This record gives sequence, C-alpha cells and structure tokens, in this order.
Amino acid sequence: MNHLSVVKELVQAYQAFEAHSASHIKEMGLTMTQFDIVATLGNQPPMTCKELGEKTLVSKGTMTGVLERLEAKGLIEKFVNVQDGRSYKIGLTKAGDRLFKKVFPEHVEYLGRAFGRLSKKDLEQAVTVLKQVKNIFN
Repeated sequence: MNHLSVVKELVQAYQAFEAHSASHIKEMGLTMTQFDIVATLGNQPPMTCKELGEKTLVSKGTMTGVLERLEAKGLIEKFVNVQDGRSYKIGLTKAGDRLFKKVFPEHVEYLGRAFGRLSKKDLEQAVTVLKQVKNIFN
C-alpha cells in the first residue's frame, strides 16, 4: 500500500461525512457554512470577521455573503468594534441564539449516532492517526 491509498480513503471518508452532515443541516434550514458560523458564534461573545474566519472553515471571500444572508434572516447582528473603529464585531441575535440552542445539540446527537457505530478504541485510534496525518503537513 502507498500514500495514494491513504489519500483516496481520507478524501472519500471526508466526502461521506460531509454528505451525511450536510443533509441533516439542510433539513434544519441552514447551509453548512451558515451552520458553521452559527455554531462558532454560539455561547461566545461577539467576534470580528477575522476572528470568525480563523475559527471556522469559511473563506474570506465567502464570509461576507454568508454574513449578509444570516443578518437578513435576523440571526446575527453587527456591533461597532470599540477596540478598532474600522471594523465591527458579529454576534448572534436572540433568534440566532435560539436557533443555535436547537440545531447544535441536535446535530451533535445526529453525528453521535453515526460515530456510535465505532468502538471507543476505534475512535481513539482514528483521532491518533488523523492527528499524525495532519502533523506531517504542518
């Protein structure tokens, strides 16, 4: 076996996970990107776009449009950044917080049912190997 076999399995595993996760998030009325932002802002103080970008998988180019759509839905609000008047901070509205408190635990449980098919030992081994793979590229 060579490294291309690992790459193939890694990509296919991620694609399968993404499809499984995305279908549930779509049922809850969100895109994966919107869920990522709502989940990141949940139970957190407002943060700048830069901080939000660092904590999510959302690219800077995609971020603006997604934030505009979330703001139009009444799920986020922007605040003046008192530390830097050139930027603003983003936080969940009350409606956004209610949505977070509903969808986040539901999605964690949904994913838990899938991962529950693996033993604790299998999960620990998967984390160890995935960390090793990540570290060879850092």
